Amino acid sequence: MDDLAWIDGLGQAALVRSREVRPIDLVEAAIGRIEQVNPSLNAVVTSLYDLARAAAERPDLPDGPFTGVPFLLKDLGAALAGVRQTSGSRFLADHVPSVDAELVVRLRSAGVLFVGMTNAPEFGILGTTEPDLFGPTRNPWDLDRSVGGSSGGSAAAVAAGLVPMAHANDGGGSIRIPASCCGVFGLKPTRARNSLAPSAGDLMSGLVAEHAVTRSVRDSAALLDATAGPAVGDPYWAPPVAGPFLAEVEREPEPLRVAFSTASPFGGPVHADCVRAVEDAAALCADLGHRVEEAAPDVDPERMAGVFDVLWTVGIATELAAWARAIGRDPGQADVEPLTWAMYRAGRARSGVDYLLSVEDMQRITRRVARFHLTYDVWLTPTVSTPPPPLGYISSTPDEPMRGYERDTLFCPFTPVQNVTGQPAMSVPLWWNDEGLPVGVHFAGRFGDEATLFRLAGQLERARPWADRRPPVSARAPG
Repeated sequence: MDDLAWIDGLGQAALVRSREVRPIDLVEAAIGRIEQVNPSLNAVVTSLYDLARAAAERPDLPDGPFTGVPFLLKDLGAALAGVRQTSGSRFLADHVPSVDAELVVRLRSAGVLFVGMTNAPEFGILGTTEPDLFGPTRNPWDLDRSVGGSSGGSAAAVAAGLVPMAHANDGGGSIRIPASCCGVFGLKPTRARNSLAPSAGDLMSGLVAEHAVTRSVRDSAALLDATAGPAVGDPYWAPPVAGPFLAEVEREPEPLRVAFSTASPFGGPVHADCVRAVEDAAALCADLGHRVEEAAPDVDPERMAGVFDVLWTVGIATELAAWARAIGRDPGQADVEPLTWAMYRAGRARSGVDYLLSVEDMQRITRRVARFHLTYDVWLTPTVSTPPPPLGYISSTPDEPMRGYERDTLFCPFTPVQNVTGQPAMSVPLWWNDEGLPVGVHFAGRFGDEATLFRLAGQLERARPWADRRPPVSARAPG
C-alpha cells in the first residue's frame, strides 16, 4: 500500500480490476497521504472523505478507465452538487452548488472518487495560489516557493503524491503554469474540447478550458478521452478526433517541424534557467529526429497585451456580476481582495465596444498564429519566465492593488497566447535547475490537434522519464 502514492491513475485502476486492491483501499491510502502531507502544503482546502468512502463502497461504482481512483477537484470551476465551492473568495465562502457540472458527471462516470477540493487564487486571477481566504499553497520542492496558479493546489497535490491526478482549468495558463512550478504534466485542451455545461457556453470569449494535471502523460490522455465532447446546447465544440488520445501516447510521432523561441511574447526578461530548459528540450527533440529551428509567430506584443487585458478585466467583472445575480447580493470592497476589486472596477468601466473590438483583435491574432502553424507542427517556449518565485512576490496590497497583476504578466507571458487562439498546449517536466526546482517547457500545437502533442509528450516521457522524481515534501511510507 505504501507504493500506491507513486502509481499513476491507470495503474491504480488496473489494481482494482485485478482485485489486488479495493476502491476503499485506494481511498483510505489517499486520505492517509493527505493527512500526512497537506499540513505542510495547504493544497487541499476541503476534505470529502466521507463522500469518497461511501462512493467507494457502492456496489454500482461505474466501470470506467479510472474506477476507484482518488481524485481532487479544484475549488474553482467544475461544481460538485452539495459541496461548498468558494472560488477562493470570501464573497462565496458559504456557496454550495446545487447541480453537478457536466465535467463532474463525466469524471464520475470514468470511475474517479472525489476525496477533496484544492486551493486556488481568488477567481483564478493570478499565476500563484495565495488566496486570503485559505492562505498560500506551498511548493513541495521548496516550501518558501509558489506553486503557480491558478490550479496550484491541484499541481502541488499531484507532485507530492497525494493523488495521481487532479482537476485543473486554464484561462491564461492556469493548468500549465503550476505544472511547470511543481514538476508535473499539464495539458490545456483545444477550446471547447471539454464542455463548460451547464453553467456556461464559454467563458471570457473562449479563453477558459477545463482538464487536469497528472503525473503521467497517459493519465492525461485517458482522462480527456473520458470527458471530451459537447453537451446538449453548447454553442460550439472542438473538431472531432480521429481516435482515442490514449492510443496516441504510445505511438511514435513522425518527424515534426519544431519551432522554438525563448523571448517573451509580451517583452520582459526571461530567466537563464528557463532559456536553458528550452535549449535542452530543443536539443532533445533534435536527438529524437525532429527538425528544430528558432522561430516564433509575428504577433504585436502591445496588441496581444491589450486584448488579454480587456478580456481578463471584463471577464472578472462579469464573473462577479454573475455570482451577484446568483446569490442575490452585490459584492463590496470588503468581500474581495484588493486586486479583484481593482479588476472588477476596471472591467465595469470598459464599454461593450471596447470588448467587441478586443474580440476582433483576438481573432486576428488567432489567424496569424494559425498561419505560423501551417509551417510548424509545434512551438516550443518556456512555460514561465522564471523558476518558481518566492511566496508573496506575486501579490497585491490595498495601496498597490494592481501590483500582483503586473508581476504576474511578467511571470506568465508565454501561456496566454493559446488561450487567445484556442490551441492545445502543454507544460512538460523535462528540466530541474541547480537548486532542485522544476522548470517546465511549453509546447503548443495546432487547433484541434491534441493528438500530436500526446504523441510527442509520450516520446519525451520515454526518453527522459520524470515519474521517479519526488519532491522533499511528499508522501512517504510510515516510519
